[in-house]
Amino acid sequence: MDNGNIMDLFNRGRPVRVCAPMVRYSKLPFRCLVRKYDCDVCFTPMIIAADFMRSAKARDSEFTTNKTDRPLIVQFAAKDAQTLADAACVVSPFSDGVDLNCGCPQRWAMSEGYGACLINKPELVKDMVRLVRNQIDNPSYAVSIKIRVHKDIRKTVDLCQKVEAAGVSWITVHGRTADERHQPVHYDAIKTIKDSLSIPVIANGDIKSMQDVEAIYELTGVDGVMAARGLLANPAMFAGYEETPLQCVWDWVDIAVEHGTPFSCFHHHLIYMLERITSQPERRVFNNLSSTSAVIDFLHSTYSST
Repeated sequence: MDNGNIMDLFNRGRPVRVCAPMVRYSKLPFRCLVRKYDCDVCFTPMIIAADFMRSAKARDSEFTTNKTDRPLIVQFAAKDAQTLADAACVVSPFSDGVDLNCGCPQRWAMSEGYGACLINKPELVKDMVRLVRNQIDNPSYAVSIKIRVHKDIRKTVDLCQKVEAAGVSWITVHGRTADERHQPVHYDAIKTIKDSLSIPVIANGDIKSMQDVEAIYELTGVDGVMAARGLLANPAMFAGYEETPLQCVWDWVDIAVEHGTPFSCFHHHLIYMLERITSQPERRVFNNLSSTSAVIDFLHSTYSST
């Protein structure tokens, strides 16, 4: 947001619509697509801050953006304050905020001291937020965290209140514990956190439609909603479409070709997008295609271009 403060998004009287950080998927071309369909803010995939600072090659491959890719939040995995602050200083001219990942439940991340294990280190998270806040000159630059919840919600509330005091801009809450995968989301826990803070809270977990957005807003009173798999399946979800409209499919083809998106990424996104709108035999054919031209031919013959 070149001409304003990202926090102004929270004053529009409706939940802010956010595209989640997704490994391999929330890259620049996909962010361009969801922005065409009423997504307010996009996150980059999680970037390991230490690797990012160590290598120019990592910086170039992990962080790609352009003039229209705003508002943009860069998400980092980090376990010490100085590395996170250094990485934040590198990306701050090209983004609207940085987010510290305190929610990734994968074993490799936890064993390295990243991700969801940080929810049990409130003092460290507080120091990390404070140092980034102090080292970035721009007072309207956002510093946020994305967390999972504890079994004992009082621990989560304590963490959130500590980072609120350290100057965090908002908190995204995935309403599951670190060892839950497909269990129902604890919306009651999200509401408890929202009621305990005065900064904005964004709800994450199982948001697949605008009906879900409304229902979760009613249940929890949150300030924003973040979708991951819901947007992969239907990048036009935030614009109110029940399933991926064909226009969105063709928009993806145009964007991916324009950006030179590698075939496997281009194809994977289409597999997600077409899943609900194709028959099983069509899917079987489509999923085995191996070139961009074959994919475009398939789309033309199956859904003549609009």
